[in-house]
Amino acid sequence: MVKQDTILEIKQLATSFFTEEGEVKAVDGIDLKVLKGKTLGIVGESGSGKSILSLSILRLIFEPGRIVGGEINYKGEDLLKKTNRQMRSIRGNHISMIFQEPMTSLNPVYTVGEQIAESFQIHEKMNKKTALRKAVDILRLVGIPSPEKRVHQYPFELSGGMRQRVMIAIALACNPELLIADEPTTALDVTIQAQILELIKDLQKQFQMSVMIITHDLGVVAETCDEVAVMYCGKVVEYASVDQLFSAPKHPYTQGLLNSLPRHDEDQEELEAIRGTVPNPFERVEGCRFAPRCPHAIPLCFDHLPELDHVDGRHEVRCWIYTDKWEAKPEVRAE
Repeated sequence: MVKQDTILEIKQLATSFFTEEGEVKAVDGIDLKVLKGKTLGIVGESGSGKSILSLSILRLIFEPGRIVGGEINYKGEDLLKKTNRQMRSIRGNHISMIFQEPMTSLNPVYTVGEQIAESFQIHEKMNKKTALRKAVDILRLVGIPSPEKRVHQYPFELSGGMRQRVMIAIALACNPELLIADEPTTALDVTIQAQILELIKDLQKQFQMSVMIITHDLGVVAETCDEVAVMYCGKVVEYASVDQLFSAPKHPYTQGLLNSLPRHDEDQEELEAIRGTVPNPFERVEGCRFAPRCPHAIPLCFDHLPELDHVDGRHEVRCWIYTDKWEAKPEVRAE
């Protein structure tokens, strides 16, 4: 087996928000790896901690939030030990991010060209004229027509798809080694979504980047990712290759997500839903966070939290069903 380099390794990362009502553990002991040149998908429903994980990697967590533990090792160096000045040189230059909503991420009073050029001016010390020429080149690279004209336009003058391409252009300006894309296709129509995902894949191959895609859309995961981590209530409940996840999902939550998808190859009278709701983030939960919604839960699940353990190769799952402590009937095991 060929050994693959790890560009980002996260160990027991914990990020909490401290409010008058109590502590919210948004990211609660996460372990992940992003391999060089590969794409890792982070999937889960709203409130699972996906976006807070991505912001934690770039140390963009502010009060009342705080990273309270763990390590974020980028190429062997812990980002949590870097100074603010060192982090500013890493953001955009080595690790870039495409934020969730372009209209709130782009500054409405500056042209898109000025906003792209800023990366070149900060990280590569270019003068403004040279940086604007580079901005035209990178707008052309991300498929924006008439880039010489668009570079002088403001965000409101562009369509949603074009604004998303501008966000990608800004993220790629300094040729980063790791790209984090937080819901890169949100609010775009299906055709534009497909174009954006294809663009990210093409640029990844061209620049040999590693990519982390944050999404709630399993279709995006299937199209773009090599490996995937499923998050629920701040924890990873399943980690597998995309093929393993879709062919043999193990965790009841993952199975619920997949069963809720519409299938075009069979007749469906109605979609299956995961019963119940996500637990109140202020409540202290001793056992498995998914237990109140799980059709297989037994008392053990409510009292004790299982570890994320290997079940098959790199396939890992956080569920008592796959341990020797499981006392229920064997037939409830996930297939």
